[in-house]
Amino acid sequence: MLVSRVRQSSRGALRRLPVPLAACALAAAVAAVPAAADPVLPSLPFGGLSYTVKVQQPGIADGYIYYTSGVSAAALVPGLGTVAQALPGGQPANVIADRSGREIKRFTPPAGQDVSNFRSQIYQGRKVLTWWQGSTVAGHGSGVGVIADENFNVITTVDPGGAGADVHEFRLTPDGRALLTSYPQVNADLTALGGPRDGKMFDTVAVVMDVATGKEISHWSAAEHVPLADSETPGKLGGDVYDPYHMNSISLDPSGNLVVSLRNTAAVYDIDPHTGTIRWQLGGKNPTLTASPDIEFAFQHDAEFSDASTLRLFNNNSDGLESRGPSSVEWIHIDPVAKQATLVRNQQHPEKLTSFAMGNAQALPNGNTLVSWGMVPRISEFTSSGDLVYDASLPFGSYRAYLDTWPVS
Repeated sequence: MLVSRVRQSSRGALRRLPVPLAACALAAAVAAVPAAADPVLPSLPFGGLSYTVKVQQPGIADGYIYYTSGVSAAALVPGLGTVAQALPGGQPANVIADRSGREIKRFTPPAGQDVSNFRSQIYQGRKVLTWWQGSTVAGHGSGVGVIADENFNVITTVDPGGAGADVHEFRLTPDGRALLTSYPQVNADLTALGGPRDGKMFDTVAVVMDVATGKEISHWSAAEHVPLADSETPGKLGGDVYDPYHMNSISLDPSGNLVVSLRNTAAVYDIDPHTGTIRWQLGGKNPTLTASPDIEFAFQHDAEFSDASTLRLFNNNSDGLESRGPSSVEWIHIDPVAKQATLVRNQQHPEKLTSFAMGNAQALPNGNTLVSWGMVPRISEFTSSGDLVYDASLPFGSYRAYLDTWPVS
């Protein structure tokens, strides 16, 4: 959980500054708090006034960049989105751009709504645009998953009810299911985290729904299966409500089990969706897989299998207050029978970027990997040998970024 934040008085002062000065002040304010236990500081969350290509070499994959402008509801900096809307690139929108940054398509939500996690997916055998849309609540979101055609005409929405769909995950499966995160608020004994016995916290739930019928198939609650003492970031976010787990991705392993990333326990879990049993845990305080010494990650995002035995994740390595080293994309070989995890590859940015929130990686058809550096407003592409062939900066970071050749302009 991000503890460093822009104070209320600072936000008021920023609104009175000219745009370039406000941008600089905003970046300085977010980066001003030093790391508590490590000299590594998070990289600045402001990248300039426009989409700027820094590197473009032969060998990049074909396609358009999908990203979300503005500040995502997942940014974990209360009030930052409101301040950012006065700055270039600060308005929330879904954007499809070519490699130069020229916008091909844009969707701007109604006033008071945020959008995030914009990408193309497959629904009922056809390509669609999908995103999360809703309101920001203490570092997560409450809204719906949206499925639309290439012109942003809504085909259907997916709503788990209760606390609503959270910003962090909206993934469609080939058999017509949707994987969503949701953050219900519950009463809890928080003494294990140094909190009150009659406290309040956000549980974090992996919901599996049938898109066509809108019915829930299953759900998995972190609070029911993960001890509060496993949290790496005890503390408060959004007033008096704790956020001990902070689920930020759900995917499927090769056997159809759920792969869940909990940022605030710095661990990835493989879960039987029928029984809720944790089959194995990588990282965190109580792992069941023995990891090789070179595997080191924390506060990670976007954990998913890139092949039958390799887990890929975005290693933030920072939560804003504590930074353990540069961020990276890690590929990890998983052997659940031997209960072993072995590092295959660790890809850092040449500038050693450190992103305190958000981020993802995407495997491309040509063997390259596209990376969004989350709160650090950069989008990069690397070859399989680790060469940087594309690098661009945005005004603000994007929760995730993707590449696709569809739709054409």
